[in-house]
This record gives sequence, C-alpha cells and structure tokens, in this order.
Amino acid sequence: MKALTLNIPDHLDIDSQEAAVILATQLYERGKLSLGQAAELAGYSKAAFMELLARYNVSLFNYDAPELVNDIRNASKHHL
Repeated sequence: MKALTLNIPDHLDIDSQEAAVILATQLYERGKLSLGQAAELAGYSKAAFMELLARYNVSLFNYDAPELVNDIRNASKHHL
C-alpha cells in the first residue's frame, strides 16, 4: 500500500481521519475502490462506512444508468 502525506490548511479544520474518510468516499463513488477497500482505507467496518456514505451524499449503489437498466431487465426475466 502507498503512503500519502498531506498538508491540510488549518482553516479547513479537519483531521487526518476525516481526510481519509473523504478520500475513501470519493474513491468508492468513482468506482476505484470496493466497499470493503474504501471502509478499510477510512478505518471503519463495512457497516459503519455504509452509514458514512449517506453523510457525504454518496450512494451505496454504484451503478450507472445502463447497468441499472440491464439489471432490471435481467431481474424481470427471472421473476418467480
């Protein structure tokens, strides 16, 4: 794993933990990290990280529109 050192301006009033959460949520939202990887980067369990996503207005479901339409189509084919 790579180590990263950031100089965060004092006026932002965030600590290294919050910076890690912000980075993890953004990487998750962009599809660069899985939920588990992002939770680990942020220092939280998966369950706790899922709750944090809502605070940062990041959807738990990382689907673009065509993927969602395809999933709905597939699900309707297998309706019981």
